[in-house]
Amino acid sequence: MALKIKAKEKKLKFSKDGPEVYRYVMVPDLYSTLDQDKVIKEAAIRSGVSEGVMSACWKGAGEVIKAWATEGHSVALPGLGNMRFGLSAKAVADVNDVKTSLIRTRRIIFTPTVALKDELANTAIQITCYDRNGEVVKRVTSADAGTVEDPEGDDNGTENSGTQNGSSTGSETGQGSNGSGQNQGGSSTSSETTEGYALSISTSGSGSASVTKDGNAVTSGSNLNEDDEVAISITPAEGQVPTATINGSEIELTESEGVYSGSFAMPGQASSLVINTGGSSGGNGGADLDKD
Repeated sequence: MALKIKAKEKKLKFSKDGPEVYRYVMVPDLYSTLDQDKVIKEAAIRSGVSEGVMSACWKGAGEVIKAWATEGHSVALPGLGNMRFGLSAKAVADVNDVKTSLIRTRRIIFTPTVALKDELANTAIQITCYDRNGEVVKRVTSADAGTVEDPEGDDNGTENSGTQNGSSTGSETGQGSNGSGQNQGGSSTSSETTEGYALSISTSGSGSASVTKDGNAVTSGSNLNEDDEVAISITPAEGQVPTATINGSEIELTESEGVYSGSFAMPGQASSLVINTGGSSGGNGGADLDKD
């Protein structure tokens, strides 16, 4: 088995006044959605119970997960991981300004099991490259490091550092969270610097996105210098319009051939970049950015 990725040559603009250039943008090549009836049928075959029994158990488990998660619990999804609700909200200095209108979005946060992460890490990635005319120009099997992000890992610190400067993202316990997969299928070269200000990156939605500086990938927790020009490229869910904010301020995005691009100058402080690629987020459906 292998994960299939499309690398499409698209015209992008990395700064407001800069020229439009062609770049290969990688997005997952997803199959059609496997509906609930098909999942129940396959699970019944593999477990040896009837479809009726499996359907009843499936629905019962769903009701339990929904009831407990909405009461603030982190609920186990057998064999998969844990699910909980979180939120993205603006931070304020005065306690009198705290109100529900500060909440930007509510989130569903999924933390996979070690076994599921290992399965993903060990799955090969096949990339098919398409030029600007839609012609296949190259096929390659990726030899990336197989790194799988950890929703409970380093982002807790970087998200919290961002809350001191105008915005916050994470769960109601203050932990950082991840929204949706971005620039999936990337390789493992790094563009992170060792000095400067931390940039936390949080995403949601079922589209994909990449964040770069000077053409190199920027990941959540990267340290950037003040006024570094950071570019964003988003391929949103079909029919959706993406958004992006830096420390709560909206970033202007321009659309070209279905890809939205924009940029911002890194503030002179630890900052929080929030991207919504459009559509509903699912699972870890996202994650912070993998390196190109």
